[in-house]
Amino acid sequence: MSTVNSQDDEDTFKILVATDIHLGYLEKDPVRGNDTFVTFNEILDHAQKNEVDFILLGGDLFHDNKPSRKTVHSCLESLRKYCMGDRPVQFEILSDQAVNFHHSKFPWVNYQDENLNISIPVFSIHGNHDDPTGADALCALDILSCAGLLNHFGRSTSVEKIDISPILLRKGRTKIALYGLGAIPDERLYRMFVNKQVTMLRPKEDEDSWFNLFVIHQNRSKHGATNYIPEQFLDDFINLVVWGHEHECKIAPFQNEQQRFYVCQPGSSVVTSLSPGEAVKKHIGLLHVKGKNMKMQKIALETVRTFHIEDIVLADHPDLFNPDNPNVTQAIQAFCTEKVELMLDNAERERLGNPRQPEKPLIRLRVDYAGGFEPFSVHRFSQKYMHRVANPKDIIHFFRHREQKEKNDIDLNFGKLVSRPAEGITLRVEDLVKQYFQTAEKKVQLSLLTERGMGEAVQEFVDKEEKDAIEELVKFQLEKTQKFLRERRTDAEEEKIDEEVRKFRENRKKNAEEEDKEVREAMARAKANRSEDAVLVAASSDEDSMDMEMIGIGDPSEGLSATLSRGRGRARGRARGAKGQNSTARGSSRRGRGSTSQESASSSRIYKPVSVPSKNMSIIDAFRPLKPNPSLNSSQAYSEDIIDVDSDPEDTSFVPSSKGNQRLSTTSSLSKRGSQSQTSRGVDFESDEDDAFMTPATSRRTK
Repeated sequence: MSTVNSQDDEDTFKILVATDIHLGYLEKDPVRGNDTFVTFNEILDHAQKNEVDFILLGGDLFHDNKPSRKTVHSCLESLRKYCMGDRPVQFEILSDQAVNFHHSKFPWVNYQDENLNISIPVFSIHGNHDDPTGADALCALDILSCAGLLNHFGRSTSVEKIDISPILLRKGRTKIALYGLGAIPDERLYRMFVNKQVTMLRPKEDEDSWFNLFVIHQNRSKHGATNYIPEQFLDDFINLVVWGHEHECKIAPFQNEQQRFYVCQPGSSVVTSLSPGEAVKKHIGLLHVKGKNMKMQKIALETVRTFHIEDIVLADHPDLFNPDNPNVTQAIQAFCTEKVELMLDNAERERLGNPRQPEKPLIRLRVDYAGGFEPFSVHRFSQKYMHRVANPKDIIHFFRHREQKEKNDIDLNFGKLVSRPAEGITLRVEDLVKQYFQTAEKKVQLSLLTERGMGEAVQEFVDKEEKDAIEELVKFQLEKTQKFLRERRTDAEEEKIDEEVRKFRENRKKNAEEEDKEVREAMARAKANRSEDAVLVAASSDEDSMDMEMIGIGDPSEGLSATLSRGRGRARGRARGAKGQNSTARGSSRRGRGSTSQESASSSRIYKPVSVPSKNMSIIDAFRPLKPNPSLNSSQAYSEDIIDVDSDPEDTSFVPSSKGNQRLSTTSSLSKRGSQSQTSRGVDFESDEDDAFMTPATSRRTK
């Protein structure tokens, strides 16, 4: 690796590199709650003291997709304290910032904003923990970007093709092309790389004179066949790759022998899992770039809580432990106590040289009790260390490796062998869904949806709290299948329908790109419907507040008018005072509302269409013809059954009109009157031809 001779001249970039800060991790823990905020302040303090040109973050600045107010406030406080000031920025941006920050309402770098005074710009991509979500595809970094404290780049909204346009920086005679790509599901990005759908754009002029720096946040180590991004996928013109998402600190650049570029893996600045990779000393990097040469300086973080981990295998100590000994459990507990005390002594010696480190360390002792041993009570063991370690409940972890029995291959039942995931490897939700349906019985197998689509919907529900994700996916796939069957003109026989559905499902499974597109379309529709529903609820709340306590139903041909006092529902408080009381019926001359005036669909009355398939109809029901109701008069335009589900019999009173002597006893007698043209809040129920493949939206309109 080339080095930089003069590090402080006007041609040298000084960049502070860090990834995976995870602000807000365990913020409610009384001992570890402030660890992430303290370390973040230390990182920014190093940037200020070293007078860096800018800070480069590789994703996962926040631990949660929706960080708490405390976390956002602490982040804003730190950025304002360390990154704002009078020190001038020494580099300039040559690229089109409207392209680099196209997703922002303020498409320019923050230090060029005349309303802000930025001394240390921060450039960051998003990670898988703080990625954009919701109807507007926003993330926590967008809040910081809108506030002018951070420059969020590397966003890609297209799922068919990704064009990575660099931010072109120049300081003196040194030019840097800064590429960034925020977190994308690994399997999707893997497939896009294979299909040549990812392009890294290069400057047209003097493309060989640029130092190409790429920031990525993906799996680097192989977790599955396509659940990672091989380094060979990246272009060979890159000089340095800053790799986020991996928490093990490998800050020293390592050269890829095939592509010839260097890879720097800063790792996380906080311990988020008690695994061996997290026990490596935490560092950040101070990168010097001059021309095409670079140098990475390691800076150890002093405020990170110390973490010590050790493994013991009980079967490796036959002289100490005998499974047949009745007191073997007490001997194992004493041995573990000795090991924990030794790790505490090492942590205390390490802390004496650094007073900024937290007092209580993290201790992990993993015990393999295979060989006939029994674990002891972890909770009772942890009581002795409540005031000495930061993780007393997680000190001991018992596990048991699968014992290999000496049998012939014929006697082995591979179907019963279940692989045990190693500690520190997190199973994804979509993998669990896929594994469940692959091993489930035939009667619970998916017949319409695919395992991949269901897995992504569950992932959206779990990670991003998209509560309508699964429901919208089911509705979307049902509509697609119904449309397919209608186009194929399939006979209304269950066997033929099942066969067509099976073929349609298999075709979708083969076309992974089309399936991903359908899932994303369904997720986008769920977000859009949620936003639209919120607007409608807000608008209807004003109308509901003007509802009358009594709803009058009149029949001008009979000269009758009846009033119904509302019992339960939204107007429950008002209706109680009016129970049993009479009120004048609404007139039948309300303009645009016909002979009866009804409230909106959000009132206590539910209008149930006659002779219409139910909303959640099956595919078989879609082929059955709609039977006409013989009781309906052909001259009637519309007919509706009015069902009051909110009021009890004792809460409902009907008062005859003064012009007639007829008494109405039930709501069904009202529904048998002549046809009444119903219009609710200005929405006209127009007549349409019935469609056998009726969607939930159209099923509300009836003929």
